[in-house]
This record gives sequence, structure tokens and C-alpha cells, in this order.
Amino acid sequence: MTKANSSPESAARAFDPAHAPGSPPHILIVDDDTRLRQLLKKYLSDNGFRVTTAENAATARARLDSLAFDLIILDVMMPGESGTELTASLRGHNQVPILLLTARAESGDRIAGLECGADDYLTKPFEPHELVLRVRAILRRVPKEDEVPEEVRFGAFCFHMTRDELYKGAARIHLTGTEAGLLKALATNAGVPLSREELRKQGRIPGNTRTVDVQVARLRRKIETDPKAPQYLQTARGRGYLLRID
Repeated sequence: MTKANSSPESAARAFDPAHAPGSPPHILIVDDDTRLRQLLKKYLSDNGFRVTTAENAATARARLDSLAFDLIILDVMMPGESGTELTASLRGHNQVPILLLTARAESGDRIAGLECGADDYLTKPFEPHELVLRVRAILRRVPKEDEVPEEVRFGAFCFHMTRDELYKGAARIHLTGTEAGLLKALATNAGVPLSREELRKQGRIPGNTRTVDVQVARLRRKIETDPKAPQYLQTARGRGYLLRID
């Protein structure tokens, strides 16, 4: 997750002294099923996580206003605001990873969950051990705040991560918000191929994976001498794209 001095996440972190380097990952479980909510809390706690629970979206919002979380486990089917509705709403200002839980197994439901901004999707019933494995996999993919560099340099370019500003020498290169999100995802994972779906989620790129290809083409025109033979924003065949730095 990126650093931000005045973001909602930073404000919440100030109220959560336990959310410090070296502390256990803090997970928010949101589910209207009391029995499942308590079972998940016990199982995750037994596996080394710090756990807070909420029975609906309204309570979850209150928790998010006062605490910082590393991941949300969110039931899709809840009275009132659904899990997918809450996910889509949060994505406007909060980048905390979200794992959706649902009794619906159809591929269309899974796709809808991912399109609204979820990071993963698990169908009920499930093995608790699988949930823990998925949680750990998601957390491994999220860069820690102290691991995100202030700037990333490639060739004559310097991308300031905290300001979303790209410079070539002393000249600032104009980036749209979507281009900046794409470049930040690539720079955060410099040298590592990311799939189109991973770039879409990490870069908060609206639309589908085809939109990622369009944004890559536009960004290449701004940073590559020859966009058809890119030196920095390269295609990883069969895997996606990567940013090659010096």
C-alpha cells in the first residue's frame, strides 16, 4: 500500500497503535452469520492474525473509520448493503485488499465480484485452511508501506511514488490519473511481470483487462523512444507487463 500523509487510511492508522511494524496482520471479518463470524475469528486468531468483526456493512464502515486493516473478509449476501456494493464503494478511497465470501458458485458472480474491486473470491462452504492460505497469498502480494520507495528511476525518467509525478530530467511529464495508477503498480513491482488483471486491480484501472492494454500503449508513447520496441515498459509474453529499471 502506498504512503499518504492525509489519506483516510493514514487517518485511521493514527487511531490504531497496535497497527505497527512487526504487529500481526489485522483482518476485518464482515458477515451477518454470527456463528460463521465467530468461527472465522477463532480460526484466524489461532493462526496468528489480529481479528475484528462486523455484522453488516454499516458496522464495517464504523470499524474502518477508527482502525487500520490489512485485509477485509467480506460476505457478499448481507441484509442492506451487499458485500459487492460495499467493495465498490470502498474502492473509491480505500485500497485495503478484500476477499469476498459467497454461496454463489457461478462464474458470472465471481467475475462481478472481481470487477467491483475484490482481490479474491471464495465460495462457501470452504475449508478454513484454504481461507488462511488465500489470506496469506493476498498479503504477500501487497507491498508494505516501508517497502515502497519514494521514487523509481529508469533511464532519464524519475517517478515520484508519493506524488504520482513523472519527470524526464527537470521536465514534468503529464500523466492522467489512470496512467499514474498503472505506472505506480508497475514501479512498485519493478522487474516483476504483472498480469493484466493484477495491473487493473493494483492500478485501480476502470473497465476490463482490455483497458489495461490501451493504457499501456498510451504510457509507452510518453516514456519510450520507440513504443513498438519498448525499453522500459515491456511485454512479458503470456504473463502481462513489467517495468524494466536500470
